[in-house]
Amino acid sequence: MTVLLTGGTGFLGRHVLTALAGAGHDVVATCRGEPPVTIRGVRWLRVDLHDRAAVGALMRDERPTHLLHMGWRAVYSDVAGARDNTEWLKTSLDLATAFIDAGGMRIVGSGSCFEYDWADGICIEDVTPLNPSTYYGACKDALRAALTGLTREAGVSFCWPRMFFAYGPGENEARFVAHMARALLRGEPAEMTEGLQVRDFLYAGDIADALAEIVASDVTGVLNIGSGDPVQLRDIAFTLADQLGRRDLLRLGARAQKPHEPPRIIADMTRTHQALSWRARTSLNDGLARTIEALRAPQQDTSP
Repeated sequence: MTVLLTGGTGFLGRHVLTALAGAGHDVVATCRGEPPVTIRGVRWLRVDLHDRAAVGALMRDERPTHLLHMGWRAVYSDVAGARDNTEWLKTSLDLATAFIDAGGMRIVGSGSCFEYDWADGICIEDVTPLNPSTYYGACKDALRAALTGLTREAGVSFCWPRMFFAYGPGENEARFVAHMARALLRGEPAEMTEGLQVRDFLYAGDIADALAEIVASDVTGVLNIGSGDPVQLRDIAFTLADQLGRRDLLRLGARAQKPHEPPRIIADMTRTHQALSWRARTSLNDGLARTIEALRAPQQDTSP
């Protein structure tokens, strides 16, 4: 079993590399520049995934049996409406086709809760309608649909994990947890909305463990990857502030809530827990403490 991982230089990808290598897999990871980290059991290959010829050569040379495709534009800032999503949709289909043509056996994608219709708040695979409110979510859902058909015709195993709200070491500062933690660490006011929104946050290391198990399994179809334990954003802020002893810096209500922002986005984890032995292990309190510890380390690289 040789696993080809794309997106291994990103926030979640680095955690996944560690999980895959720890499981004893032969891992090949792609990067554009110099490899960002050295991990035993991981071989880095410099390749531009948008270069179809280079990707074809990689597949023919390496002959990976499993593909875990996490390569995409980093999810923060203006990614929701960026046209870069179109390019990644095309690139992802070319990548999957080249993998299949080279004899690949199993593809695991990287879906998102942004594919769901959030009207009901609780997201259930194959039950909750798919009605993405962002272009990012639309492109992710389009890729899922295309890969479902492509793998069915090719007789290749396919699973589509839908990740919910990840946080942890390496998270970009523009994202909620890292933004709040960094402001508190700097002794600056930590501004946010009233924080009444309920979300399903999951520690990045736990997500990585779930993906490593999925890659090695024969589970197919869509699986939610969340905690199943919803939390209000204000409670995350309070926990961060209490761990740092800086509640005085919290500024709840300093920012206006976005129009039409859903009050709840929660993962139903029933199917996932039936299909996998995996369970989320890291409590919110512990995960936030680890995130703070990583942010305190001067050598910590938080690039996407």
